[in-house]
Amino acid sequence: MKGRAAGVADTAMDLLVVPGFSKIGYEARRRMYGWEMPDLTGRSVMVTGASGGLGLAASIDLAKCGAKVHMVCRNPEKGDQARAKVNVEGGVAGTEREPVLHLCDLSLVAEIRRFTADFLASGDPLDVLLNNAGVMPSERQHTKEGLELTFATNLVGPYLLTELLLPRLREGKNPRVIMMSSGGMYSSGFNISDPQLERKEYKPTTFYAHTKRGEVMLADEWQANEPAGGVTFCSMHPGWAVTPGMSAALPGFHKVTGPILRDSHQGVDTAIWLAGATPEEAPGGEFYEDRKPRTKQRVPGTSIADGDGKRLMDLLAGISAT
Repeated sequence: MKGRAAGVADTAMDLLVVPGFSKIGYEARRRMYGWEMPDLTGRSVMVTGASGGLGLAASIDLAKCGAKVHMVCRNPEKGDQARAKVNVEGGVAGTEREPVLHLCDLSLVAEIRRFTADFLASGDPLDVLLNNAGVMPSERQHTKEGLELTFATNLVGPYLLTELLLPRLREGKNPRVIMMSSGGMYSSGFNISDPQLERKEYKPTTFYAHTKRGEVMLADEWQANEPAGGVTFCSMHPGWAVTPGMSAALPGFHKVTGPILRDSHQGVDTAIWLAGATPEEAPGGEFYEDRKPRTKQRVPGTSIADGDGKRLMDLLAGISAT
């Protein structure tokens, strides 16, 4: 199926949500459009949350496509295991493209500053940053720096990491920042007056969706302020992809939808494509799923007020300055 017919079918699946977000939509679109994996030879890509789930799948597929992968993980043991898996499944063991493992707790400002200082001092090039790390704890938790854990990991972390790595990214080839958001963000606006939702009862999915909406806002705000020819910023969602974290956090959803969930490699396909796409092929400021820009609004009452993107960025700058 090509041309207009494929476009109509694609749009219909997206509007119906279940076929569009599930492996049904992924497989249909892959066949309709004849997708191929990009050639990422010579590109250096950093993936956060790389020890499992989508981050590990992305690291493997990036290596298969020719990229040099920098894996950012919190847990040393899991990081070592993931790196070994990328070496084998990515086909890079014993080559100069063996992945580099970096340890960093992305919920902590001090850790991010330490890690980025070390990375910049290394002189290693960087062309793409995939901000994938995320958490959805079962109960309200706070970091030792006093921030709500979901907010710290899913928003403060990628904001500060990106800001500190921008000088190196701007030296790269076709530099890109990719925010791995979630289809769950469609259910949420962003409460700029209560960004950590301190006045709300804790519900994991609510807090998670709130931060995932914030990630889309960050990508849009960065893109709006980036000079022409600079870094391309975009956000995306993986569809309904099965990961260990999702299965643990949403056991009921997993039980009902299990047969149609995407595997982790299907979930990261768009991220791999974005890592090699030109600004003309995949413009910044868009929210992608299955290699196409998608709407950022589906649910009434979730729109973002003018200026809230800048307010969020200013807020995160203040928090991460301490």
